Amino acid sequence: MTKNVADTGELAGLELPVERGCPFTPPAAYERLREQAPISKVRLAGGGEAWWVSGHEEARAVLVDGRFSSDKRKDGFPLFTLDAATLQQLRSQPPLMLGMDGAEHSAARRAVIGEFTVKRLAALRPRIQDIVDHFIDDMLAADQRPVDLVQALSLPVPSLVICELLGVPYSDHDFFQSRTTMMVSRTSMEDRRRAFADLRAYIDDLVTRKEFEPGDDLFGRQRQEGTLDHASLVSLAFLLLTAGHETTANMISLGVVGLLSHPEQLALVTADPGRTPMAVEELLRYFTIADGVTSRLATEEVEIGGVSIKAGEGVIVSMLSANWDPAVFKDPGELDVERGARHHLAFGFGPHQCLGQNLARMELQIVFDTLFRRIPTLRLAAPAEDLPFKTDAVIYGVHELPVTW
Repeated sequence: MTKNVADTGELAGLELPVERGCPFTPPAAYERLREQAPISKVRLAGGGEAWWVSGHEEARAVLVDGRFSSDKRKDGFPLFTLDAATLQQLRSQPPLMLGMDGAEHSAARRAVIGEFTVKRLAALRPRIQDIVDHFIDDMLAADQRPVDLVQALSLPVPSLVICELLGVPYSDHDFFQSRTTMMVSRTSMEDRRRAFADLRAYIDDLVTRKEFEPGDDLFGRQRQEGTLDHASLVSLAFLLLTAGHETTANMISLGVVGLLSHPEQLALVTADPGRTPMAVEELLRYFTIADGVTSRLATEEVEIGGVSIKAGEGVIVSMLSANWDPAVFKDPGELDVERGARHHLAFGFGPHQCLGQNLARMELQIVFDTLFRRIPTLRLAAPAEDLPFKTDAVIYGVHELPVTW
């Protein structure tokens, strides 16, 4: 027998997105909702309501169920902020892979999955190591301290890696970095639309150039193999550029904050680099910098966790809340690099699980191992609680991270 969680009282008071005021704990409302009803109705800042899924088991159930659509162009899809002009802009473009369903999504993913195999990524490791060493060399040679780790390491490493992978001139990284930052920040809707249009136009031009001069990079190989047409390749490029560096950059910064703020955990990692892969998984779980980006629209009535979700109703999976579910992760508020938290949902779950997750893991492992080996006396130049953390509708991270040694 199904049940519906009433949208009344305290639960009805939650409006998304919720500010994350502390870097080490989710909003208190997350825990309250997860304990009272892992699937609850909430209000959206842009108008409307949606089901908020906060339990780990329930989240996984939604993310693998093909009766939930990822197509953001559909009426009723739960978006945090929305106006008529933004919706029109969204619907005028081919969908990104994240917004495809069924066979369309499977075909698009198969076309590029070979670029992210273990073998191909392993071939990138020496180059990524060179990139990390280069920027740490610059940090050590800096005339003044403290150094802003965000600008010195966290942003340029994933930017250069994704540029080389895709064949994007690194001289253009300031342009696409500024546009992607604007798109995931709480700037005006007009600024976000302009950033979207600017970046889309840049990528369209880049793909056109690759059609005439294909190189030994992802775009060049795709054009030579003829797997994707122009519009599909533009959509793929847009997704990889916007998702391929902002999230990793913030995870580098927050990971450093987390380890420096828990010296006993950092000591475990530096004493045995074999622990670094487990530490990366725990940091991904602990911070879950991309939270409520996993939204869906029910295409038919579905029962999840005893709750009946009707066709046309929106669902938002809170990956942060699921990753702090004590039913799955004992003492979730404790950072434990030996936890072995590989079953976290920081990269999503199911058919839309992050395509570049293993690349991100490799970058994080190389950065943490190299940074703390080469600068063993690294420390925060300001208390963690005083750092300028940023909370956006999509990404949670750090504006500046002053470090010294």
